[in-house]
Amino acid sequence: MDAALLHALNGFAVRHDGFEDPLALYVAASQALFLALVAVLGIAGGAGGARRRAAAAAGLAAGLGLAIAQVISRVVDRPRPFVDDPSGVHLFARHAADAGFPSDHATAAFAIATAIFLRDRRLGAIVLAFAGLLAVGRVALGVHYPSDVLAGGVLGVVVALGMTARPIARRVDALADRAGRIVDLLLRRSSRRRAFTG
Repeated sequence: MDAALLHALNGFAVRHDGFEDPLALYVAASQALFLALVAVLGIAGGAGGARRRAAAAAGLAAGLGLAIAQVISRVVDRPRPFVDDPSGVHLFARHAADAGFPSDHATAAFAIATAIFLRDRRLGAIVLAFAGLLAVGRVALGVHYPSDVLAGGVLGVVVALGMTARPIARRVDALADRAGRIVDLLLRRSSRRRAFTG
């Protein structure tokens, strides 16, 4: 099933440039896009600092999820599909032949998306959709098996849910509030300087 789904998606991408080209572009830019989203939420804040709290939870969940994924990756040491089946899987861009289970990209994307969803349902649903698209894209481009991205997605969701445990959530919120006050102070100073020099 895993290999069949991989070959179906990868083969579809090989035969349809209109699908593969924008997908490859999005997958290549995805890390920067998810990081930018967390940064913007952290700076912009929102009513009662809810989005800053979401950004803090998202960043911490992604970091913890990636650390756990690295340990699992070393233990499982599963080859990527383009290494396992070089003649049957088309790789659309160069990639290291390191272990692929679980997917780091899926882990971080789903950790970020879930942490945001738990605090802002509307925005979180959009980010979850983009995390899903990223997971599908990594498979279609031949970088991961479906089970790699599924495991990464589940890991990211579980870690983000763990951040909602009361003692952890209180500390994350306090950290976000403190960082938010510093950001607000820096933004006010910067705005005063611009007004003074302008």
